Amino acid sequence: MRPVVIIPVYNEEETLAQVLTEVRRHTAAPIVVVNDGSTDGSARILQRSLPGIEVITHAQNEGYGQSLIDGFAYAIREGFDVAVTIDCDLQHEPRLIPRFLEVAPSFDIVSGSRYHPDAPGDQDPAPPDRQRINAEVTRIINDLTGYHLTDAWCGFKAYRVAGLARMNLDERSYGLPLQVWLQAARLGLTATEIPVPRIYKNPDRRFWGGLDDPAARRTYYLSIIDREVSRWRNSS
Repeated sequence: MRPVVIIPVYNEEETLAQVLTEVRRHTAAPIVVVNDGSTDGSARILQRSLPGIEVITHAQNEGYGQSLIDGFAYAIREGFDVAVTIDCDLQHEPRLIPRFLEVAPSFDIVSGSRYHPDAPGDQDPAPPDRQRINAEVTRIINDLTGYHLTDAWCGFKAYRVAGLARMNLDERSYGLPLQVWLQAARLGLTATEIPVPRIYKNPDRRFWGGLDDPAARRTYYLSIIDREVSRWRNSS
């Protein structure tokens, strides 16, 4: 099994070096960083980073979803078997990467869950609006897909690259996970969750793109679901 670790980066100069060091400590897998038009010192850090790191650079900010899509395309093109995605803001613990890789051969998607019944008890409290929207959207995704998710949003995942190659992903912003779940279900892909800590280093972190407002964020997420359901119906 050939794994690769994909890390989307946008203005992460405060955490980038630490995350790269921790990821390398816990896996020898190649790392691909997608620098999504960072305007801080992230690019300089990447220039002097550890060996074995491939950098994809966006000239301007194209969105979290597009960063993952480009990372997936790299994994497909280079013939990797499994792609692990991990965020760069210290909300995901690289020490858990081996656990994801252990489970990955048995499922098309292994997704971290901060709300799993076996998740650690000493968790950071989630901002109320995020927890409320997460719960609502996760319930809708479960109803539409037949999955039994407890956390539709966690970006800490392992994917079989063969499954990614069958998807047609084009959601450039934060709603990409919803598109992934709906397309995965349509393709009959298998999924499971593993518990991960709920860590909020910066609960006031911005979403950008006008999505700081919870009502706007909810409307945006529901629009993605509606669009994917329409595509699903039109293709059947």
